[in-house]
Amino acid sequence: MLELLTAKEMGRADKLAIKGGVAGAVLMENAGRSVADEVSLRFPDASRVAILCGPGNNGGDGFVAARRLLERGYFVRLGFDGDPSALPADAAEMAARYSGTIQPLDPALFDHADVIVDGLFGAGLARPLDGKLANLVGAANASGVPVIAIDVPSGVDGTTGMVLGTAIHALSTVTFFRFKPGHLLMPGHLHCGELHLADIGIPDAVLETVMPTLYVNEPGLWLERFPWPTVDGHKYLRGDALVASGAADATGAARLAARGALRAGAGLVTVASPRNALAVNAAHLTAVMLREADGPQGLAALLSDTRKNAFLIGPGHGVGEETRGMVLTALKATPAVVLDADALTSFAETPDELFEAIHARAAPVVMTPHAGEFARLFGDVPGASKVDRTRTAATRCGATVILKGPDTVISAPDGHAAIDTNGTPWLATAGSGDVLGGMVLAMLAQGLGGFDAGCIGVWMHGEAAKRFGPGLIAEDLPELVPEVLEDLEGY
Repeated sequence: MLELLTAKEMGRADKLAIKGGVAGAVLMENAGRSVADEVSLRFPDASRVAILCGPGNNGGDGFVAARRLLERGYFVRLGFDGDPSALPADAAEMAARYSGTIQPLDPALFDHADVIVDGLFGAGLARPLDGKLANLVGAANASGVPVIAIDVPSGVDGTTGMVLGTAIHALSTVTFFRFKPGHLLMPGHLHCGELHLADIGIPDAVLETVMPTLYVNEPGLWLERFPWPTVDGHKYLRGDALVASGAADATGAARLAARGALRAGAGLVTVASPRNALAVNAAHLTAVMLREADGPQGLAALLSDTRKNAFLIGPGHGVGEETRGMVLTALKATPAVVLDADALTSFAETPDELFEAIHARAAPVVMTPHAGEFARLFGDVPGASKVDRTRTAATRCGATVILKGPDTVISAPDGHAAIDTNGTPWLATAGSGDVLGGMVLAMLAQGLGGFDAGCIGVWMHGEAAKRFGPGLIAEDLPELVPEVLEDLEGY
């Protein structure tokens, strides 16, 4: 279930399923039943359920859930404003099948409730909640009663993850067929609680027409292209990666990246060091090799060895003219390139110079900015969501862009994108981004394109962090990669 569907794409999937012979009422019945199942599973000892139904199909799902829970012996208080017969056709039919009482939408519904079901609005909410509905959502959140949300928590835009005015904080969210971007993007993700995906009868074949271009970053997305070593291989077939070191007082970041690249599978990794940092780098490196490279000319000499097929610059390198020169030198050469940190900020005043150099080359480029670096390089990028902004930036610069954060987005220049889901707050530690750059570098060195390299590097990085847990520091990440790879082999 890798594909992510926007609200518009999900609506199209519904229509295609109905056109293909699956009745809309059947889809709604299955959706409502899956919500009732979630309530029964999570709260088998509960007795009182408050169900909030809105004016659309989300409300129809709520009416189904209410009927099903009544049949299972729960005491149901259903809140709805207006005439149920004025609901959309399928929802009106489900409201007619409900035999219980209907009360106005009011916080009194929550009195003595064991659980609340939120069926006010689904993924396609287009305007902020205000007035009575905003007060109702606020009362639900303040009640302390756990909430099960239908589709997305009311108030969350299912496509962008933005909160429109205010939004339900759910214990769990039951959604249908495929997850939506808003389930994974911040801040919507914080409102969803545990996500549950229900099969309601939409055939997978509709995706051939919908043709989504956004995915969950999981192994199924790229595993068939993962660069496993072969029996007849050797180290040069696994790639010869180069990492640019900063000056003598800023060498640690490059070594972290180099260690990450070596653990992630690059056959050889070399730190390209300025002369004044050779001694300090030599004192800390063993399997990672060391070569002198002072400035753009020194780097050009190293890159004249065409076996060096992937290059990373930025971590600890310093912002300024020399870094810009080294980046442009690398982009004129043949290796795949990873640009991070100072390599990005060095072009904050002249971004078009960087973008033109990237567009002029054939080998892939991957950028790994955090939000601040992204803003410095790309400015105020238009877009309703983080996915939109990352896609726009990738198309503009010609590189795969990894916009880091709790909802890291990876986008290729052609618009294909993925949202990562396996990060951990413990990754918010100095140097972890440098290790990520090295992991991406390793994938490029082993011959992958920018999008696959970015997705795999981000996923491996998150998995390593999850295995370590609390107390993680950047040096721990490369040492957990063998466990990640072992598990990936059996995936």
